[in-house]
Parts: sequence; structure tokens; C-alpha cells
Amino acid sequence: MVKPRRVLSRPRLGPALVVGVALAALVLPAASAQGHGFTSTVYVDVTDDPAGRVTATVDLEYDLLMYSAGVLANGDILLDTPGQQSDLDHFQDEVVDYVTQRFTVSAGGEECSAQVDGHGVVHNRDVPYATFTFDYDCPGEGVHSIHSGLFPDEEGYVVGTTTIVQYELDGKVGSAALTGGKSTVSTTAPWNSRLGEFFLLGSEHLLTGLDHILFLLALIVGSRRLRDIVLAATSFTLAHSVTFLLAGLQIVRVSGTFVEPVIALSIAAVAAGHLWTLRSPAPLTGAVESRRALALAPADWTRLGIVFCFGLVHGLGFAGALGLDESFSWGLLIDLLVFNVGIEVVQLGIIAVVYPPLALLRRRNAAVGRWVTGVVAAGVTGTGLFWFIQRVLGLG
Repeated sequence: MVKPRRVLSRPRLGPALVVGVALAALVLPAASAQGHGFTSTVYVDVTDDPAGRVTATVDLEYDLLMYSAGVLANGDILLDTPGQQSDLDHFQDEVVDYVTQRFTVSAGGEECSAQVDGHGVVHNRDVPYATFTFDYDCPGEGVHSIHSGLFPDEEGYVVGTTTIVQYELDGKVGSAALTGGKSTVSTTAPWNSRLGEFFLLGSEHLLTGLDHILFLLALIVGSRRLRDIVLAATSFTLAHSVTFLLAGLQIVRVSGTFVEPVIALSIAAVAAGHLWTLRSPAPLTGAVESRRALALAPADWTRLGIVFCFGLVHGLGFAGALGLDESFSWGLLIDLLVFNVGIEVVQLGIIAVVYPPLALLRRRNAAVGRWVTGVVAAGVTGTGLFWFIQRVLGLG
């Protein structure tokens, strides 16, 4: 005789929703500063010619550069490109002085002297960037090295600036991700050190990208079984890996004004989906639940499809962290793959830390487990909706 499946009574979600929204309100000020956009990436391309002359193109966020150089305050920033170009022309000496003091090229251990050869304003993924071309006179001979200390944390404008360097120097082609922890690269650096840099860059991007963490948290709380989270995480990984590589290789280009609001909306949608499922009674997990048929229900396929579609957009967001403006190359492809591996390792780590205690709580006291996941889902939904409105209006 088969015992009937025990069914949980419907939890009172009203208090859970109130608590979740209250938590979201408390963390929104910090979340607004950490969601996306309060780190900065500098892009550098350094080459030499047969005569040994070194040229570097340095692209920096226009607003941050003008703040950091101390020439304009927040309210003085102009949004139109002609006005930005005019300000850049007017304050050229101060801005160039800021850049050359913090970005240097050396040869044989001796610093090269920089001469600005041109400047302008360009847009990188809808963000205005000041671009400079420098010619370097290197008194020393030998191996070249590149150092970047641009936009350091102590300036207080951003946290965790990364300088993406691509170089063709000393007969070698390479790339590097320079940060506060490793601010200098030499053309003699071994290839595996570059891979380590991009692995750490991918790891740090997920850890510091609160929006991606909240999306992953929404997936976890909405998964009642290990199979659910494995399938959802796999769907998300496959989707974001495809668009990440295509966007990173400049095969696909999508405006950040579309990507960032949709990422925020995806967070709210996935978390709200879990709140919707909590409206109905659910079977108690345990021995009976573990013997369920392995076939996916239509609702499961729908959830996986939604996660996959949102994963495609998240991949574009991951690629935006690099913003490489380069066509296909095997070196760039390897860098992107290693960056993506760093993302995946952190993602798996978060699942390994969060899911087991949540599953244990549900097994020990299913009603409390549903209430807790309701609180978390409500908070994540509120945060995602706040970010969505903020980004649509151009306020974040």
C-alpha cells in the first residue's frame, strides 16, 4: 500500500514579503553602488616599430578622468561629445599630467619619456572614453615593461580598477590584466601568468558584481532539489558562455543601455517566479519526493527556458567587463575562456556554500524553509525592480 504524499499547508507569505522588501530597502543604497558600473576598466594598446619607437593608445572613462585630474566636478560634466572634446582640449595639460604620472612604459629598467600625439573622445559600450596616443622616447635598451596606477582606490571614485593591456613589443604579442595587486607587466612574463590574471579577473568580476550574485541566489532559492539547481545553473552557464565569447570577440554587439536594464529585470523575474510558486501548497521533500519520476514537468522546462534566455543577456554583461575592441585572435579567445572559467569557479563555489544549508533547512523544517526563501526572493525581487527602473531612467 502506497502512503499518500504529505502536503505542506500554504505558508503565510505576507510577513515574509514585508520582511524581504524591508531588507531590500536597507541594502539598496549599498546595492546601487555595487550592482554594476562602480568599477572601471582602462584599455591600453602598446606597439613598437622596426625603428624601436614605442606608441601607446590609452582609453579611460571620460568622467572619471576629469574628476581624478581635479579639473571638473560632478555637476560640470557635459554629456555631449563636442562639449567633452572642448573640455578635454582646454584641460589637456592637467589631464595628460595625471595620466603620464600613473601610466608609464620602461625599457631596460629606465622610464621612457612620453609625448602626447593626439587625444579625443570615443564611446565604448555607450560610455564616453577619453583616448590618448603617446609616443615614447626610451633612453634605455632591453626588455619593455608597462605600469598602470590609474584610478586607484584611494581616490575614492571607484574600487578595483583594471587596466587591460594588449601589446606587440620586443617581438612578442601578449596581453595582461593589471590591478592594484599586480600593476606592472613585462614582455618577458610567462604565458601562464597572463592566464592567472584573467582567471582572477573573472573571479573578481562575479564576486564584485552584486547583480550576477543576486541572480544566482534567485536560482538557488527557487530550486527545491539538487537536480533543479544543477539544471538551472547549467542552462545559465551554457547561455552566458555563448554570448560572452561572441561579444568578447566583437562578433555580436549589443548596447549596454539594453543589456543592463534586462539583467536587472532578469533578477526580479526569476526571484518573483519563486514567490509565485509559493502561493500553492507543495509536497514535503524527503523519501517520497526523492522517488519522483525524473521527467521534467512543463513548468520545469519553462523555467529552464527563461533562465537560458536571461543567461544570454548576462553573457553580454560579462563581456562588458572586458570591453575588448578587437577582432578574433587565438590569444584573445584563450583570455576570454580563462576569464569565463574564473566566473564559473566562483559560481560553483557560491552554489556549494548556499545550497546545502538551505536544503538541510527545508528537510528539517519545510515550512520555515519556504518562509526563508520567500523573504530572500522578496528582497531580491525588490532590488532587481529598483535597479531596472534606475537603469531605464539612466540613473545608475
